[in-house]
Amino acid sequence: MNTQFRPALALITLLALPGAQAADFTDHARVLDVVPRVQQVNEPREECHTEYRRIESRERGPNAGALIGGVAGAILGHQVGRGGGRDAATAVGAITGAIVGNQIGSREREIGERPERICRLVDNWVSRTDSYDVRYEYQGHEYSAVLPYDPGRRLRLHVSITPDE
Repeated sequence: MNTQFRPALALITLLALPGAQAADFTDHARVLDVVPRVQQVNEPREECHTEYRRIESRERGPNAGALIGGVAGAILGHQVGRGGGRDAATAVGAITGAIVGNQIGSREREIGERPERICRLVDNWVSRTDSYDVRYEYQGHEYSAVLPYDPGRRLRLHVSITPDE
């Protein structure tokens, strides 16, 4: 290749580049319609209330009721029985007296009430707008897009023009 031809080719290539590059600029379009896209979202929340529970105490002595009842029942059974049945009546009286004495010896008494907090999760459905369907007009043509925001009456556009090859 001729050395004089090289600088001329480089100059022609350099001058041709701006025409082949894309043109980028900002412009505005007229918004025709905006429709929010709404979703139902569950945000469970905790609901609590207080219930009062009775507190009871079961007091027991050191088996004093069973012991006293058993002795009293044995004495009564011994006096009721005759002959060979006296031993059996004494044993039945002792057992019965011990059971009755134990129940009398153990008594319940109410101490009071204790508050108890009861909580549970309940569904809480709320409407959320997550995006917008936007119809707009630019240079006599209608377009649509889904945007994360409401653009208002005018939509800012980034316009890029490239030659068709």
